[in-house]
Amino acid sequence: MSEIFSHRSVLLDECIEALAIRPDGIYVDGTAGGGGHSFHIASHLTTGQLIAIDRDEAAIAAAGARLAPLGARARVVRSNFSDFADVLDSLEIVKIDGILLDLGVSSHQFDEAERGFSYRSDAPLDMRMDRRQAKSAFEVVNTYSEQELKRILYEYGEERFSGRIAARIVQEREKAPIKTTFQLSELIKSAMPAAAKDGGHPAKRSFQAIRIEVNGELDVIEPTIQNAVARMNKGGRIAIITFHSLEDRIVKQAFQKLAAGCTCPKSLPVCVCGNQPKIKILTKKPILPGEIELNENPRSHSAKLRVAEKL
Repeated sequence: MSEIFSHRSVLLDECIEALAIRPDGIYVDGTAGGGGHSFHIASHLTTGQLIAIDRDEAAIAAAGARLAPLGARARVVRSNFSDFADVLDSLEIVKIDGILLDLGVSSHQFDEAERGFSYRSDAPLDMRMDRRQAKSAFEVVNTYSEQELKRILYEYGEERFSGRIAARIVQEREKAPIKTTFQLSELIKSAMPAAAKDGGHPAKRSFQAIRIEVNGELDVIEPTIQNAVARMNKGGRIAIITFHSLEDRIVKQAFQKLAAGCTCPKSLPVCVCGNQPKIKILTKKPILPGEIELNENPRSHSAKLRVAEKL
Protein backbone atom coordinates (compact mmCIF):
# COMPACT_ATOMS: atom_id res chain seq x y z
CA MET A 1 0.00 0.00 0.00
CA SER A 2 2.67 2.53 1.00
CA GLU A 3 4.41 2.55 -2.38
CA ILE A 4 1.45 4.42 -3.91
CA PHE A 5 2.20 7.19 -1.41
CA SER A 6 5.88 7.48 -2.26
CA HIS A 7 5.63 11.09 -3.47
CA ARG A 8 7.40 13.64 -1.27
CA SER A 9 4.96 15.73 0.76
CA VAL A 10 4.43 19.21 -0.67
CA LEU A 11 6.15 22.11 1.18
CA LEU A 12 7.25 19.65 3.86
CA ASP A 13 10.07 21.65 5.47
CA GLU A 14 8.03 24.85 5.30
CA CYS A 15 5.08 23.19 7.06
CA ILE A 16 7.22 21.78 9.86
CA GLU A 17 8.80 25.19 10.42
CA ALA A 18 5.42 26.94 10.24
CA LEU A 19 3.87 24.74 12.94
CA ALA A 20 6.69 25.57 15.43
CA ILE A 21 6.16 22.13 16.97
CA ARG A 22 6.39 21.77 20.75
CA PRO A 23 7.61 18.30 21.82
CA ASP A 24 4.74 17.99 24.34
CA GLY A 25 2.06 19.52 22.09
CA ILE A 26 -1.04 18.00 20.51
CA TYR A 27 -1.28 18.36 16.73
CA VAL A 28 -3.78 17.44 14.03
CA ASP A 29 -2.99 16.56 10.43
CA GLY A 30 -6.47 16.82 8.95
CA THR A 31 -5.44 15.43 5.55
CA ALA A 32 -3.03 12.61 6.38
CA GLY A 33 -2.76 11.10 2.88
CA GLY A 34 0.12 8.64 3.01
CA GLY A 35 1.34 10.07 6.30
CA GLY A 36 4.25 12.13 4.94
CA HIS A 37 3.54 15.37 6.82
CA SER A 38 2.16 13.37 9.76
CA PHE A 39 5.34 11.32 10.15
CA HIS A 40 7.55 14.40 10.30
CA ILE A 41 5.25 16.22 12.74
CA ALA A 42 5.09 13.19 15.06
CA SER A 43 8.87 12.72 14.82
CA HIS A 44 9.29 16.10 16.56
CA LEU A 45 7.15 14.98 19.53
CA THR A 46 8.25 13.37 22.80
CA THR A 47 5.28 13.33 25.21
CA GLY A 48 2.99 15.03 22.67
CA GLN A 49 0.59 13.41 20.24
CA LEU A 50 -0.40 13.71 16.60
CA ILE A 51 -3.92 12.90 15.40
CA ALA A 52 -3.78 11.98 11.69
CA ILE A 53 -7.19 12.20 9.97
CA ASP A 54 -8.27 11.22 6.46
CA ARG A 55 -11.57 10.16 4.90
CA ASP A 56 -9.94 7.92 2.29
CA GLU A 57 -9.69 4.25 3.23
CA ALA A 58 -6.46 3.69 1.26
CA ALA A 59 -4.90 6.75 2.88
CA ILE A 60 -5.77 5.48 6.35
CA ALA A 61 -4.10 2.13 5.63
CA ALA A 62 -0.96 3.80 4.24
CA ALA A 63 -0.73 6.42 7.00
CA GLY A 64 -1.23 3.73 9.64
CA ALA A 65 1.67 1.71 8.22
CA ARG A 66 3.91 4.79 7.93
CA LEU A 67 3.18 5.98 11.48
CA ALA A 68 3.24 2.58 13.21
CA PRO A 69 6.93 2.86 14.24
CA LEU A 70 6.12 6.04 16.19
CA GLY A 71 3.82 4.19 18.58
CA ALA A 72 1.59 6.27 20.87
CA ARG A 73 2.91 9.55 19.43
CA ALA A 74 0.56 9.14 16.44
CA ARG A 75 -3.07 8.08 16.16
CA VAL A 76 -4.84 7.53 12.84
CA VAL A 77 -8.58 8.19 12.53
CA ARG A 78 -10.83 7.83 9.48
CA SER A 79 -12.97 10.95 9.26
CA ASN A 80 -13.44 14.14 7.25
CA PHE A 81 -11.19 16.98 8.44
CA SER A 82 -14.33 19.11 8.79
CA ASP A 83 -15.38 16.78 11.64
CA PHE A 84 -12.05 17.02 13.47
CA ALA A 85 -13.73 18.58 16.55
CA ASP A 86 -15.85 15.42 16.93
CA VAL A 87 -12.67 13.34 16.60
CA LEU A 88 -11.04 15.38 19.38
CA ASP A 89 -14.12 14.97 21.58
CA SER A 90 -14.09 11.20 21.05
CA LEU A 91 -10.43 11.14 22.15
CA GLU A 92 -11.20 13.45 25.11
CA ILE A 93 -8.83 16.12 23.77
CA VAL A 94 -9.92 19.65 24.68
CA LYS A 95 -7.24 21.85 23.08
CA ILE A 96 -4.61 21.46 20.36
CA ASP A 97 -1.34 23.25 19.59
CA GLY A 98 -1.49 23.13 15.82
CA ILE A 99 -3.31 21.83 12.76
CA LEU A 100 -2.18 21.22 9.17
CA LEU A 101 -4.51 20.93 6.19
CA ASP A 102 -3.20 19.92 2.75
CA LEU A 103 -6.23 20.58 0.57
CA GLY A 104 -7.09 19.05 -2.80
CA VAL A 105 -6.55 15.57 -4.17
CA SER A 106 -3.64 13.45 -2.97
CA SER A 107 -1.17 12.03 -5.48
CA HIS A 108 -2.31 8.46 -4.92
CA GLN A 109 -5.92 9.37 -5.75
CA PHE A 110 -4.77 10.68 -9.12
CA ASP A 111 -2.44 7.71 -9.59
CA GLU A 112 -5.13 5.07 -8.95
CA ALA A 113 -6.86 5.17 -12.33
CA GLU A 114 -9.97 3.34 -11.13
CA ARG A 115 -10.79 6.21 -8.74
CA GLY A 116 -11.83 8.32 -11.75
CA PHE A 117 -10.06 11.54 -10.71
CA SER A 118 -7.87 11.80 -13.81
CA TYR A 119 -8.83 12.63 -17.38
CA ARG A 120 -5.62 10.86 -18.49
CA SER A 121 -6.87 7.35 -17.61
CA ASP A 122 -10.12 5.67 -18.63
CA ALA A 123 -12.14 4.69 -15.57
CA PRO A 124 -15.68 4.77 -14.19
CA LEU A 125 -16.86 8.28 -13.30
CA ASP A 126 -16.31 8.24 -9.54
CA MET A 127 -14.08 10.96 -7.96
CA ARG A 128 -15.21 10.18 -4.38
CA MET A 129 -12.51 10.79 -1.77
CA ASP A 130 -14.62 8.77 0.66
CA ARG A 131 -16.12 5.77 -1.08
CA ARG A 132 -18.71 5.39 1.69
CA GLN A 133 -20.61 8.41 0.37
CA ALA A 134 -23.36 7.95 -2.22
CA LYS A 135 -22.76 10.93 -4.52
CA SER A 136 -20.21 10.31 -7.27
CA ALA A 137 -19.19 12.06 -10.48
CA PHE A 138 -21.56 9.75 -12.37
CA GLU A 139 -24.52 11.22 -10.47
CA VAL A 140 -23.38 14.82 -10.96
CA VAL A 141 -22.78 14.39 -14.70
CA ASN A 142 -25.93 12.38 -15.41
CA THR A 143 -28.56 13.92 -13.11
CA TYR A 144 -27.73 17.60 -12.51
CA SER A 145 -29.67 20.11 -14.59
CA GLU A 146 -27.94 21.98 -17.40
CA GLN A 147 -28.11 25.18 -15.33
CA GLU A 148 -26.53 23.49 -12.29
CA LEU A 149 -23.77 21.94 -14.40
CA LYS A 150 -23.04 25.31 -15.98
CA ARG A 151 -22.84 26.96 -12.53
CA ILE A 152 -20.50 24.28 -11.11
CA LEU A 153 -18.18 24.37 -14.12
CA TYR A 154 -18.03 28.16 -14.02
CA GLU A 155 -17.72 28.66 -10.25
CA TYR A 156 -15.52 25.70 -9.30
CA GLY A 157 -13.57 25.28 -12.53
CA GLU A 158 -13.48 28.91 -13.70
CA GLU A 159 -14.36 27.42 -17.10
CA ARG A 160 -15.35 30.13 -19.57
CA PHE A 161 -17.02 27.61 -21.87
CA SER A 162 -19.18 26.23 -19.05
CA GLY A 163 -22.42 26.86 -20.95
CA ARG A 164 -21.28 25.00 -24.07
CA ILE A 165 -19.91 22.07 -22.05
CA ALA A 166 -23.05 21.76 -19.87
CA ALA A 167 -25.26 21.80 -22.97
CA ARG A 168 -23.13 19.08 -24.63
CA ILE A 169 -23.23 16.88 -21.51
CA VAL A 170 -27.04 17.10 -21.36
CA GLN A 171 -27.31 16.44 -25.10
CA GLU A 172 -25.08 13.34 -24.92
CA ARG A 173 -26.61 11.80 -21.79
CA GLU A 174 -30.06 11.85 -23.42
CA LYS A 175 -28.74 9.20 -25.83
CA ALA A 176 -27.05 7.09 -23.12
CA PRO A 177 -25.55 7.66 -19.65
CA ILE A 178 -22.00 9.06 -19.53
CA LYS A 179 -20.12 6.38 -17.63
CA THR A 180 -16.37 6.88 -18.00
CA THR A 181 -13.71 9.55 -17.66
CA PHE A 182 -12.69 9.23 -21.32
CA GLN A 183 -16.31 9.67 -22.47
CA LEU A 184 -16.60 12.83 -20.41
CA SER A 185 -13.19 14.12 -21.46
CA GLU A 186 -13.95 13.61 -25.16
CA LEU A 187 -17.30 15.37 -25.05
CA ILE A 188 -15.77 18.31 -23.12
CA LYS A 189 -13.15 18.57 -25.88
CA SER A 190 -15.83 18.42 -28.56
CA ALA A 191 -17.80 21.25 -26.92
CA MET A 192 -14.88 23.68 -26.95
CA PRO A 193 -13.73 25.82 -29.89
CA ALA A 194 -10.45 24.71 -31.46
CA ALA A 195 -8.59 27.84 -30.32
CA ALA A 196 -9.41 27.08 -26.68
CA LYS A 197 -7.70 23.67 -26.75
CA ASP A 198 -4.16 25.07 -26.66
CA GLY A 199 -2.27 25.26 -23.37
CA GLY A 200 -3.19 22.44 -21.02
CA HIS A 201 -5.76 19.67 -21.24
CA PRO A 202 -9.20 21.01 -22.22
CA ALA A 203 -10.94 18.86 -19.57
CA LYS A 204 -8.75 19.95 -16.65
CA ARG A 205 -10.97 22.73 -15.30
CA SER A 206 -14.19 20.75 -15.73
CA PHE A 207 -12.80 17.69 -13.94
CA GLN A 208 -11.65 19.93 -11.08
CA ALA A 209 -15.12 21.48 -10.83
CA ILE A 210 -16.95 18.14 -10.80
CA ARG A 211 -14.53 16.72 -8.21
CA ILE A 212 -15.06 19.73 -5.92
CA GLU A 213 -18.83 19.29 -6.20
CA VAL A 214 -18.70 15.54 -5.52
CA ASN A 215 -16.62 15.98 -2.37
CA GLY A 216 -18.00 19.29 -1.12
CA GLU A 217 -14.43 20.53 -0.89
CA LEU A 218 -14.94 24.28 -0.66
CA ASP A 219 -17.93 24.37 1.71
CA VAL A 220 -16.01 22.98 4.68
CA ILE A 221 -12.85 25.13 4.59
CA GLU A 222 -14.01 28.26 6.44
CA PRO A 223 -16.02 26.45 9.18
CA THR A 224 -13.02 24.15 9.77
CA ILE A 225 -10.69 27.14 10.16
CA GLN A 226 -13.07 28.75 12.67
CA ASN A 227 -13.42 25.50 14.65
CA ALA A 228 -9.67 24.90 14.60
CA VAL A 229 -8.89 28.34 16.00
CA ALA A 230 -11.55 27.87 18.70
CA ARG A 231 -9.90 24.59 19.80
CA MET A 232 -6.35 25.93 19.80
CA ASN A 233 -4.18 26.93 22.72
CA LYS A 234 -2.69 30.43 22.71
CA GLY A 235 0.33 30.42 20.40
CA GLY A 236 -1.01 27.42 18.44
CA ARG A 237 -0.47 27.46 14.69
CA ILE A 238 -2.76 26.68 11.75
CA ALA A 239 -1.04 25.92 8.42
CA ILE A 240 -3.01 25.34 5.21
CA ILE A 241 -1.75 24.30 1.77
CA THR A 242 -3.99 25.13 -1.18
CA PHE A 243 -3.67 24.17 -4.84
CA HIS A 244 -5.96 26.53 -6.70
CA SER A 245 -7.20 30.11 -6.43
CA LEU A 246 -10.66 29.23 -5.08
CA GLU A 247 -9.25 27.41 -2.04
CA ASP A 248 -6.59 30.05 -1.47
CA ARG A 249 -9.13 32.88 -1.58
CA ILE A 250 -11.33 31.18 1.03
CA VAL A 251 -8.36 30.57 3.36
CA LYS A 252 -7.07 34.14 2.92
CA GLN A 253 -10.47 35.70 3.63
CA ALA A 254 -11.17 33.39 6.60
CA PHE A 255 -7.81 34.34 8.13
CA GLN A 256 -8.50 38.05 7.52
CA LYS A 257 -11.89 37.83 9.27
CA LEU A 258 -10.39 36.11 12.32
CA ALA A 259 -7.52 38.62 12.45
CA ALA A 260 -9.73 41.68 12.01
CA GLY A 261 -11.39 41.91 15.40
CA CYS A 262 -14.00 44.67 15.36
CA THR A 263 -16.79 44.19 12.81
CA CYS A 264 -18.63 47.44 13.51
CA PRO A 265 -19.46 49.77 10.59
CA LYS A 266 -16.70 52.33 10.07
CA SER A 267 -19.28 55.10 10.62
CA LEU A 268 -19.55 54.23 14.34
CA PRO A 269 -17.23 56.36 16.51
CA VAL A 270 -16.58 53.52 19.01
CA CYS A 271 -16.65 49.73 18.86
CA VAL A 272 -19.88 48.20 20.16
CA CYS A 273 -19.39 44.63 18.94
CA GLY A 274 -16.54 43.89 21.36
CA ASN A 275 -15.02 41.44 18.89
CA GLN A 276 -11.29 40.90 19.44
CA PRO A 277 -8.73 39.60 16.91
CA LYS A 278 -8.40 35.83 17.36
CA ILE A 279 -5.32 35.18 15.23
CA LYS A 280 -2.20 36.86 13.92
CA ILE A 281 -1.52 36.13 10.23
CA LEU A 282 2.12 35.06 9.85
CA THR A 283 2.17 34.95 6.04
CA LYS A 284 1.41 38.34 4.49
CA LYS A 285 1.91 36.58 1.17
CA PRO A 286 1.64 32.78 0.85
CA ILE A 287 4.79 30.63 1.04
CA LEU A 288 5.57 29.04 -2.34
CA PRO A 289 7.73 26.00 -3.19
CA GLY A 290 11.40 26.66 -3.90
CA GLU A 291 13.11 25.91 -7.19
CA ILE A 292 14.45 22.51 -6.06
CA GLU A 293 10.99 21.30 -5.01
CA LEU A 294 9.40 22.62 -8.20
CA ASN A 295 11.90 20.57 -10.23
CA GLU A 296 11.54 17.42 -8.11
CA ASN A 297 7.82 17.43 -7.34
CA PRO A 298 5.41 18.36 -10.17
CA ARG A 299 2.45 18.35 -7.75
CA SER A 300 3.92 21.34 -5.90
CA HIS A 301 3.64 23.76 -8.83
CA SER A 302 0.40 25.46 -7.75
CA ALA A 303 0.86 24.99 -3.98
CA LYS A 304 0.55 27.91 -1.56
CA LEU A 305 0.99 27.78 2.22
CA ARG A 306 -0.73 30.25 4.57
CA VAL A 307 -0.04 30.26 8.31
CA ALA A 308 -1.64 31.96 11.33
CA GLU A 309 -1.10 31.92 15.10
CA LYS A 310 -3.76 31.91 17.83
CA LEU A 311 -3.69 35.02 20.01
